[in-house]
Amino acid sequence: MNNRQLAYALLVAGISLGTAWAIRGQFGHEQGAAWAGGIGGLSIVLIAKRKDWYAKAFQLALASAAGWGVGGIISYGKVVGFARGLEFGNVYYGFLMLCVIGGLFGLIGGGLFGLTLASSRQKPVQWPQLLTEMTAGALIFYYLLIEEFGWLMTPPRSEAWAACFGMAVALFWHMIRHQQHSAMRLAIFAGFGGGFGFAFGNFLQVMGSVSGIHFNFWNVMEYSIGFFGGIGMAYGTFTSEWEVTEEQAAPSRILAPVIILTLIIPFVVWDQSFETKRLIETIQGFDPLADAPGITNAVQWVTLLLVPAFGAYSIYRYYFKRKSSAEQLEYSGIQTFFFLDLGLYTIYSLLITGAFISLYRIEQYLYILNMVVLGFLLTKTQATFSHRGLNLSRWAVNFLFVIAIFAILTAVAISTHGELNGANRRFE
Repeated sequence: MNNRQLAYALLVAGISLGTAWAIRGQFGHEQGAAWAGGIGGLSIVLIAKRKDWYAKAFQLALASAAGWGVGGIISYGKVVGFARGLEFGNVYYGFLMLCVIGGLFGLIGGGLFGLTLASSRQKPVQWPQLLTEMTAGALIFYYLLIEEFGWLMTPPRSEAWAACFGMAVALFWHMIRHQQHSAMRLAIFAGFGGGFGFAFGNFLQVMGSVSGIHFNFWNVMEYSIGFFGGIGMAYGTFTSEWEVTEEQAAPSRILAPVIILTLIIPFVVWDQSFETKRLIETIQGFDPLADAPGITNAVQWVTLLLVPAFGAYSIYRYYFKRKSSAEQLEYSGIQTFFFLDLGLYTIYSLLITGAFISLYRIEQYLYILNMVVLGFLLTKTQATFSHRGLNLSRWAVNFLFVIAIFAILTAVAISTHGELNGANRRFE
């Protein structure tokens, strides 16, 4: 892959997951992260333009959604606050722990995505075994790290990061035993990207708060973890070797992923986010004279009805239509699904923030601009692959380099401000 092709590929993947993750900030938790993760995984399928990956595009999107989504159980609000303080130790701790949290998002998301890429008829992934191992890893490591050793990252909030850490350990132990080297490489780069992006994004948020510029810099942090996480996942994908798998997928293997991606995840997001109280308070905050209850009712119904509409269209096009005609999944069909999925997530964000009645949330309109840019760049992006293998010594040096970078950024951050709103202290 030449440098220009690689730059386009990384940029498209970064914008895709970055945009979706920034939108995810309005919804949070596992379901919001899963929706974003599915969009990020699907973007890599579109960049790769491999017919054998088209056949399992929805399985790949679901694997990415599950991996990035599970990290949504981690509480990180107080950790973000550690980096807004004045003491070097607390601020540095905050940045490093955000590296850990973002790294866990990427490690699990990239790992499950990579295993799905590597899975073939000759060498299938034993999913029941893997999920059992990851569940056991979550329970064991949570018990040891939290209950026995008392290694608390974000007291008094949930310490679910330890469960995710156990999942990541079990995932890597599974990949090592089954010699899934390409999947490991992808997971490591996705972890590097997610970890760096989360901590660097919080640095940008601190600098934005100090600048006095009127903008949602928390959203900048969210975009950063998605952007760098997407870049890491794409780089790990396109610099690894992947076996060619079947180009024809049975319709029955598509139905369940499509239902989860188009019906279950969006419905859970709707159910957990579009609450009457939240919407009324948002609308009244923009316009106290508006008919907040009436607008709220309309928003709730529109967002609810969009879910079965999206699901029915997708199930018909990608399951029933293919079942009757035996046609293969093609690039155009996957691209359509990608933009519908990202478009629906964007509409949800515009509606829940009240951006459809006020220009106050200017970052919401940047999502639309990002979609336009993606539509342009995808036509110019054709990824090729190179095999660079596993280089543990280089990764160790890069890891130390990242730690050093955040020591410098910590010194810069604490020298530019006094105590900021939302600052927390981990150590006295």
